[in-house]
Amino acid sequence: MSTVRILLRDVAVLDADAGELVEGQAVVVEGDRIAETGPAGSVRAGDAVALDGRGMTLMPGLIDAHVHVTAVTADLAALEGWSPAYVTARAAGVLRGMLDRGFTTVRDVAGADFGLAAAVEEGLLPGPRLVFGGKALSQTGGHGDPRPAGRVALDQHPCCPALTVVADGVPEVRRAAREQLRRGAHHVKVMLSGGIASPTDRIDSVQFSMEELRAVVEEAAAANRYVTGHAYTAEAVNRGLEAGVRCIEHGNLMDDSSVARLREAGAFYVPTLATYAALAEEGREHGFPADQHRKVFEVLDAGLRALELAHRAGLPIVYGTDLLGGMHRRQLTELTLRAEVQPAAEVLRSATTVAARLLGLQGRVGVVAPGAFADLLLVDGNPLERLALLTEPERHLRLVMKAGAIHRQELS
Repeated sequence: MSTVRILLRDVAVLDADAGELVEGQAVVVEGDRIAETGPAGSVRAGDAVALDGRGMTLMPGLIDAHVHVTAVTADLAALEGWSPAYVTARAAGVLRGMLDRGFTTVRDVAGADFGLAAAVEEGLLPGPRLVFGGKALSQTGGHGDPRPAGRVALDQHPCCPALTVVADGVPEVRRAAREQLRRGAHHVKVMLSGGIASPTDRIDSVQFSMEELRAVVEEAAAANRYVTGHAYTAEAVNRGLEAGVRCIEHGNLMDDSSVARLREAGAFYVPTLATYAALAEEGREHGFPADQHRKVFEVLDAGLRALELAHRAGLPIVYGTDLLGGMHRRQLTELTLRAEVQPAAEVLRSATTVAARLLGLQGRVGVVAPGAFADLLLVDGNPLERLALLTEPERHLRLVMKAGAIHRQELS
């Protein structure tokens, strides 16, 4: 059977690294890859199906590097009692919504597993390419221990749709890390500090001993994988980096010392501003517990300051959202929140080429180039001049293509 070729002609191609549009281009897609790019008159169209993109921007599909696709409710403790089949059915809607919004690759940093990733890869569930880490690691009483103070029992059956696993001591954390890696995890996530969506810890606490953290890093390195860490305070960020953690999630309360350590380590930084705004405004109506909702305001206003510190230092900043339940629909609001600090070109890089580097997929996603996956968006306008175009996909997103398959098309 011959492979269908698609020609996207007369487009302005976004070069995310350069932060510019290259006008008058044509792109040929063959199978799941980009076969050829170049000036419109020089590309060999052959028998390709032609799509006219005149006046539009062709850009790589977006990457969200901090999602929880199985967090289909904001009440994460209640989620653990749900049927895995029911959670999967609801996660299917979350995945489809992400692809509808132009996200063609996502990194799930707690919850998704090899089965959900396989279902997407095989086309059983429409959604973005799913790079998963399995269950995140938490200490007892840490961010990831779902038990209220009065409960002792903890159900850690592997089929329980929890986002985390609780482990204490070097042997236990080694085993927990190895188990996630055995099940195909692309990274291992550890809770370096307290968090919002947990009932008994404080945001300013630090979690896991240095010996435990180094053991997790050692296990990930042995499997040619990396560790990413949930952290809010400067102390938690700095401890994680000292232990060898390669990526920091959130970091709202970090300071100049953390920025210096991030730079020295060559580590990535993933702010998640969208989730704090969403939780503050509507978390309660989506089931977010009242005691946890109060903690949102300890970090809400600090997120932009942390982003500004990282931006001024030239750190590799990656796009992430961390949304829960019915708030997943706000995934694109991260763009405009970041734009309060970063130029549009920097925001777009964070959701394309910089994110691709974190995922180890550079040259394959996040770019419009021969050999890359044909993850492509056609936007009615120039997002470098008006980033908000991307926040209204129903009006301005004319084509969503993932791995050469057209998911959505609104071209005349």
